[in-house]
Amino acid sequence: MTQLPYSVIRLKPKADARKIRHGAPWVFDNELVLDRRTKAISKGEIVLLEDADRAPLGLVGFNAESRISGRMLERNVNVPVEVAWFKSKLSKALEMRERLYSEPFYRLVHAEADGLPGVVIDRFGDTVVLQPNAAWAEMKLDALCEALLGLGGITTILKNSAGRARGLEGLDDVSAVLAGVAPSGPVPVKMNGATYMADLTGGQKTGIFFDQRDNQAFAAQLSQGADVLDVFSHVGGFGLAALARGATSALAVDASAPALELATEGAKASGVSERFETRVSDAFDALVALAEEGRTFDVVICDPPAFAPSKKALDAGLRAYERIARLASVLVKDGGYLGLCSCSHAADLSKFRAASSRGIGRAGRTSQLIHTGFAGPDHPLMPQLAESGYLKALFYRL
Repeated sequence: MTQLPYSVIRLKPKADARKIRHGAPWVFDNELVLDRRTKAISKGEIVLLEDADRAPLGLVGFNAESRISGRMLERNVNVPVEVAWFKSKLSKALEMRERLYSEPFYRLVHAEADGLPGVVIDRFGDTVVLQPNAAWAEMKLDALCEALLGLGGITTILKNSAGRARGLEGLDDVSAVLAGVAPSGPVPVKMNGATYMADLTGGQKTGIFFDQRDNQAFAAQLSQGADVLDVFSHVGGFGLAALARGATSALAVDASAPALELATEGAKASGVSERFETRVSDAFDALVALAEEGRTFDVVICDPPAFAPSKKALDAGLRAYERIARLASVLVKDGGYLGLCSCSHAADLSKFRAASSRGIGRAGRTSQLIHTGFAGPDHPLMPQLAESGYLKALFYRL
């Protein structure tokens, strides 16, 4: 079979080609020969990656402007990255999700782990929210959309261009409707017995965090007959799940008034409004204020944004996680439960656990670590990429 014509990029002699052959999905700029010729290759172009001896390693999406200059797409250099290729990847991803979930609400594509580096797709019935966070995906957007619509059951594609990742790739932040018609209002999403309202066009990320589904179910199990505090609540994630499972009350705290308005709508749709309360506040300020008010809860959950989004931010992030644990521990009744979450890939499980346990100890509380949770199976982990296992949830009994 004749090899398809591609521009060629090459590893430096000292770069480790074996890790690429063994499944590593990323090639960094300092591993490549980046001369004038390679730097002139268009951002996002599909190129042939060779080792230092000119042996082919596969096809990669290339971006000389990014620290991750190459993203492995296809080991077989004779397979074109076009509509049929995308449909094969998407069909495999869909088959697994349809086995896992009875309703079409889930993460359909989780980037590298689903063979589409830098691409995130969340599904809301017949609508998907697509985040093309790598330059190669932006270049191939038409083929990706054609493949998505060809799956069946998907009629609307919303492009979400917000977030740090696109900036690192030198991409714009302009969101758009790529197919169909955007929903005229929030979309109801049923999970764990509750109904959540997801704003697919103006909300945070893709509108809802599907990754916490299993951790919310575990917390809800602890919450029967309990007073629950849900900090960094977003659209009511842990609080609404707890109420659906029989919690006595839930207080949702978030700095975003629009997010809490959606949470309130979700409480109404779930039939639990009379047991649901919200507080618009900075989370740290709210934890301090609740302690000053003498409030205590049977279950406290804290699910903050990434305090350590990079290695440079790690030390400050770990201090923030420790502080959250210390302030939240004071609010947990004796024999109650504390759930602490991190979505920072730079803070691995051991570092996050150490910071959380240290914070609990600094609050003068003793604890049992009863459960460690991760993202659900619609957010698969790529074994060769530790960053894909970003979400950690620790549940303590105090």
